[in-house]
Amino acid sequence: MSKSEWENNEEIKIFREYLRIPTVHPNVDYTACVEFLKRQADSLGLPVDVLYPVNESNPVVVMKWLGKEPELPSIILNSHTDVVPVFADKWTHGPFSADLDDEGRIYARGSQDMKCVGTQYLGAIRALKASGFQPKRTVYLTYVPDEEVGGHLGMRELVKSDYFKKLNVGFSFDEGISSEDETYAVYYAERTLWHLKFKISGTAGHGSLLLPNTAGEKLHYIVNKMMEFRESQLKRLKEDSNIDIGDVTTVNLTQLRGGVQSNVVPPLLEVVFDIRIAITVDVDAFEKQVRNWCAEAGGGIELDFEMKNPYVKPTKIDESNIYWVAFKKALDEVGLKTRYRVFPGATDSRYVRHAGIPALGFSPINKTPLLLHDHDEFLRADTYLNGIEVYKKLISTVANA
Repeated sequence: MSKSEWENNEEIKIFREYLRIPTVHPNVDYTACVEFLKRQADSLGLPVDVLYPVNESNPVVVMKWLGKEPELPSIILNSHTDVVPVFADKWTHGPFSADLDDEGRIYARGSQDMKCVGTQYLGAIRALKASGFQPKRTVYLTYVPDEEVGGHLGMRELVKSDYFKKLNVGFSFDEGISSEDETYAVYYAERTLWHLKFKISGTAGHGSLLLPNTAGEKLHYIVNKMMEFRESQLKRLKEDSNIDIGDVTTVNLTQLRGGVQSNVVPPLLEVVFDIRIAITVDVDAFEKQVRNWCAEAGGGIELDFEMKNPYVKPTKIDESNIYWVAFKKALDEVGLKTRYRVFPGATDSRYVRHAGIPALGFSPINKTPLLLHDHDEFLRADTYLNGIEVYKKLISTVANA
C-alpha cells in the first residue's frame, strides 16, 4: 500500500485518532479517551459501561459483545489506555501527532505499548460482525487506566469488584512485546516483582575514626551479596541459549541515599533494589536468603518492601487449558511462528491470573524494533493491519472454544 492508501484506510484513521489522545502520565486526563471509546462502541453497536473502581479520575471502559451461549464463561480483551511520559525534545516527530511517513511508520507514544492492541480488537470485531459472525461466548473489551504505574487504580481493583465477578470471565487476552525477528512471542506468566528497600542502621560518629559495625560496612556486604547473585543470573543467561531475560531473576540497584555531611559517619543508609523473581524460584526461600544476608552483615537492617507482589501461578499452556488449545490452533492456522515466554516486566495479567483466570500476553508485532517507553516509538501501518487479521482468527477461535 502507498502512504495515501494508508492515510485513507478507516482502521488506520481510528488508530491514529486514538494515538493523538494524550493519556500520558503524570496526572492523566482520560476524558477524551472515554469519549473516543464510547463512539467506537456505538459504531459497533456494542453496549458500553464506564466504571470507576477506585476514583473518578481513573475510568474503566467495558464493551460487551453478546455471545450465543452467554451462560458460558466469557472472554476479555484487555488493554490499558495510559502511556508513559515523553521527552518531546528527543523525538523527531511529535509524540502525540501520529505522523505517518512514506514507509508507513506511524510515530506516537502508545503505538506499540499498547494502544495498537486496543483498536486492533475493535477492527477485528468490526470485520467479524460484518461477516455475520457471533461468538459462542460473550466477549468483553476492557480498557483500563493506570497500568503504566502499577495498575492499583485500574485492573487490580477491577478484578476484586462485584461487577467483574458477574462477567464470569474464563480467559483474558492482554499485551505482549514486539519481536525484532520473524517470530511472535506469547507470554504465559510473569516474574514476581519486588521493590525492596534495605534500611541499614549502624554506629555513627566522627569521620576520622574506624568505628565498628557502621552502616557503610553493612551496606557494602549487602550490595556485594546482591551483585554476586545478579552475576549468577547473568552467567545463566550466557551459558544457556534456550532461556531469555524472563527466565532468570533480575536484580538492579536503583536508589542509594543517606548521610548528613562528608565528615560524619551516618546512623542510617538506605539502598533500594528492583527485583524480578523467576517463576522457578521459591519466593519464600529467596526472602529467607536475603534476611540471612542481613544477619550476616551484622544485623540492624530493616527490610521495607515498597512493592511486594505475590507469586502468581503461570497460565497452563497444555491440553488441560481449552483456551490455550484454541489460541494455539488459531496462531498455527494463520501461520505465525511463535515462541512461549515469561514476560520480563509486569502487566495487568498478573491481577487476572491471581484471581484464578488464565491469561496470555500477545501483541501481533514482529520485525519491529522494540521501542516501548523509548523515543520515536512507532508501528508500521501494514503491521497494524496484519494484526487485525490475526485477531480476527484469535478472537473467533477462542470465543468459540
